[in-house]
Amino acid sequence: MRVSTFTSLIAAAVTTVAFPPAAITADACGEAVTLTTRGSTTMRYSFGEGKPVPGGPLTLVLMIGGGGYLDLDDQGCSRQLSRNVLVRMRPLLNEAGIGTAIVDTPSDLRTVEGFGVYRIAADHAQDLGMVIAQVRARTQGPVWIAGHSRGSISAANAASRLTGDAAPDGVILLSAMYTVAPNARRQWAAHTVFFVDLNAIKIPVLVIGHAADNCVRSPADQMKNVIAKTRGARQQAVTVTGGPVAPGRSPNMAACEVLQPHDFVEQEAEVAAGIARFMRGGNY
Repeated sequence: MRVSTFTSLIAAAVTTVAFPPAAITADACGEAVTLTTRGSTTMRYSFGEGKPVPGGPLTLVLMIGGGGYLDLDDQGCSRQLSRNVLVRMRPLLNEAGIGTAIVDTPSDLRTVEGFGVYRIAADHAQDLGMVIAQVRARTQGPVWIAGHSRGSISAANAASRLTGDAAPDGVILLSAMYTVAPNARRQWAAHTVFFVDLNAIKIPVLVIGHAADNCVRSPADQMKNVIAKTRGARQQAVTVTGGPVAPGRSPNMAACEVLQPHDFVEQEAEVAAGIARFMRGGNY
């Protein structure tokens, strides 16, 4: 079932800039690219080439949920959080012609807590802007950003703050954080996408949830409240149905983990195909 569909196409402007130098290592997982961001701080992402398709290159920067610490190796492979839905969907997106850049935590945030409160910071958006600008210069095509679960806060933060060559051409939020964690003891557990200035987002917006998602922080009925605040000329909120788990379970925190409806288990191909259609100007 699809809900809250708004359609009007905007043209994505692409500016050619010089590709900054970076340390790049190629392997089966993609290419490990290391950037220097703030001072001596470095940040790594894994770039996966999209299959050549009609319409030209598109790339999606991927922000993983949880702490976001992937511990990417020199071959661009995730040693942590490797079961996350965005990691599982990556080859499907590449096959559909969508390049991918999976972003790891900066060198000063490589802990289990990972991005933590940094997800809503202006510096975090600037870090992601460096990735976006570099990938855009490399591919000569539009670059979008997507975030799953707590990664949705990072994606929304970047989409609301960045301008010019560093700004994404569209934003996709999957199983986004809408509510505060019960009995939150960490500051980041109280952060949601509504901590971000959603009104500042004017690029295309796709919000995806699952009807059976019983993660207490990502109820699908909250998607309409995001779409009501963002100002994208083309917007769509989509409720995914089906899969191995029936809706109706009581909300809890355990349901926010991988291999749950929150993580679109066994529906990766469907979701990846819908994302590719939306990025190319259609509906999910």
